[in-house]
Amino acid sequence: MCGGRCSSVRTMSWTRPLPAALALCVLLLTGSAGCAPGDGSGPGTVASPSPVGKVLDHTDDGGRHYRQVAKKGAPEVGVEVQPDGSGGWNVRLKLANFRFSPAGAPRQAVTGRGLARLYVDDLPVADLRTLAYRIPAGYLPHGTHHVTARLYADDATVWAVDGKPVEATADVTASESSAASAVPTGGPAAGTPSGSPTGSPTGSPTGSPPP
Repeated sequence: MCGGRCSSVRTMSWTRPLPAALALCVLLLTGSAGCAPGDGSGPGTVASPSPVGKVLDHTDDGGRHYRQVAKKGAPEVGVEVQPDGSGGWNVRLKLANFRFSPAGAPRQAVTGRGLARLYVDDLPVADLRTLAYRIPAGYLPHGTHHVTARLYADDATVWAVDGKPVEATADVTASESSAASAVPTGGPAAGTPSGSPTGSPTGSPTGSPPP
């Protein structure tokens, strides 16, 4: 009942057109399109991984390109080689700003990750994912030899600083009677790493002894 003073109330609903700018999805130059709210950090945004260092034209003897990174925070490696008392040689690595990747890791460069490749007189001997390795008795003939540990990324590029590979070399001298002395020389390409080597020897070298 209105008591004689009824009045009709008309409810109006009307839609206001959105500004065109708010309804527009931007077509990215990459060919993907999407609308993302706020500052672009929400759903719909695509983050592309930043490249690690700079791949140089220079390569190692196997044709693997150098991947140069800044000296600050770069991977570092040191190598020590000592006779084991039975004619063999114990190789110990020291690392800083670097971790070994597990076998089967994706073939892409990740900052501070990868493996160490061991060389004897510039010939590859083994790929290492541990800090310790044993060169068996009889592998090194009489004379002085150069044992080098070089760091590689998981995509097989060589970690480098200032255009030089991150590596370290120790000179060892083997005698005919298997008595031996080891004198580490040189040092890491990117400074002297800290810490003590740990781990266990793994496997035996591959290939044939150098002439």
